[in-house]
Amino acid sequence: MLIMQTATIEEHPYSILPFSEWAAAEERHRSSLHKILDPYLKKRSEQKKDPVLDFLFEYYKFRPSHLLRWSPGIGVGLQISDGTETLPEVSELTVKGDTAFLSSALFPQKRVRSARWIRDMLRNTNDKKPFFGCFGMHEWAMVYRADGVRHSQLPLRFSDNRIAEIVDARPLLCTHFDAYRFFTDAAKPLNKNTLSRDTFQETEQPGCIHSNMDIYKWAYKLYPWISSELIREAFFLALEARTIDMKASPYDLSQYGLEPIRIETEAGRKEYLNHQSAIWKKGKPVRQTLIDAYDSLLDLVS
Repeated sequence: MLIMQTATIEEHPYSILPFSEWAAAEERHRSSLHKILDPYLKKRSEQKKDPVLDFLFEYYKFRPSHLLRWSPGIGVGLQISDGTETLPEVSELTVKGDTAFLSSALFPQKRVRSARWIRDMLRNTNDKKPFFGCFGMHEWAMVYRADGVRHSQLPLRFSDNRIAEIVDARPLLCTHFDAYRFFTDAAKPLNKNTLSRDTFQETEQPGCIHSNMDIYKWAYKLYPWISSELIREAFFLALEARTIDMKASPYDLSQYGLEPIRIETEAGRKEYLNHQSAIWKKGKPVRQTLIDAYDSLLDLVS
């Protein structure tokens, strides 16, 4: 995106995008997402399941219609020189003269504290050395010696007894509380790390598949103040991470075109490790960009 000039708005420096630039950015945003969302929404209208995208839109409470909306984020003004331009569907946009922008005065002050917590957690996570030794066993721990299967519509690749044998044969090394909290009661004592909501910041680490997936959550939580381009980038990372997550799970997803990463074998564990490392490398700059966006936001609204 080419930013042509800067201007002072409400005593803060804002980058100003001419109409041609922001209109093109808005179109690129929607076009890239439609390639994924249109087939998905068609399947959903036919009541067909998608184990990857269903999770991204059910667990992460940000609907496809929200994802499609484009916002420049705070600190960027949109030039509207002749008044005929159709502005993005962002109710928080303020128009003054020939510029539309997100006013820092409209940011809810009650959210400043949580924004600082998120920024500090992201910074703390990004600064840590990644750990890659979990091999995606969290999904297995969620069905270990269970009374019922969490995703009952999905068949399992193994019997309950065989799943228990596989889990018992390897240590559980999960570092992500929001995965750990879905472990069965039998599996939780097997995890090396004692995890809780109170120690979330301390145990998050950047090699975790779910930590990289959650960059999407931390981005969209402050929509429209965080740019839609960054939210989209985080969504694509989450899509890749969730795909690996499900491939490495004990579920048989061959009907969805997802061939298993057989982490019950040495070859499968190496394959998982390679994917996990690649996602960490992709996630690190995305998380850093989000940290920078939070820093900029907090500078403007604090």
